[in-house]
Amino acid sequence: MRILPSTAAISLIVLAGLIGSTEPVAAFQGVLVNGERVTQEDFVREFARLDVQITDVVPDGAYWYDRVSGLWGEQGGPALGQMPPEFDLGGTLALDASGGGTGIVINGRELHLTEAAFLVQLFGYVVPGRYWLNAMGIGGFEGGPAAFNLAAAAQQAQSSGGYTRRGPFGSMGSDGECSYFMTPGGSSVMTGNC
Repeated sequence: MRILPSTAAISLIVLAGLIGSTEPVAAFQGVLVNGERVTQEDFVREFARLDVQITDVVPDGAYWYDRVSGLWGEQGGPALGQMPPEFDLGGTLALDASGGGTGIVINGRELHLTEAAFLVQLFGYVVPGRYWLNAMGIGGFEGGPAAFNLAAAAQQAQSSGGYTRRGPFGSMGSDGECSYFMTPGGSSVMTGNC
């Protein structure tokens, strides 16, 4: 699950993975988004709000779309990409849109096992519960303040080769040469080539 800023350019790149043809057509055949039929005109209308013209066709299939984060995927599967948030496409996002079984619910959708594994890889553990997540990758427990930034965590993990893990009993991390542990009270221990 890669979280990206929701800009028209990035959204088009993400949408390119979903799109198959470059010939315009009058309507999609058999495309469902959150359980409701969606037409070519629906996609054209929503992208036009961003001054982006699309002429490509979304392949037949059933998809889910999270209007808050912009994440989308095939029905029963994990997130495959991100479009701009707040598009008026399809029905209401279902709890079991990704198959579920993880106990981790983001914006009303229970995450697929693949997404849960990715979060554990990033943060060391994930507390089952209900969370919110915006299009910038910032999120927290439902009804609570921001508590994490998926975009920053993913970027850090990709670029540094190191890691940072935060938990109720402290934080630990490494840049590959120096490792640390810090208690919630501020005491710390460092080891390696610091």
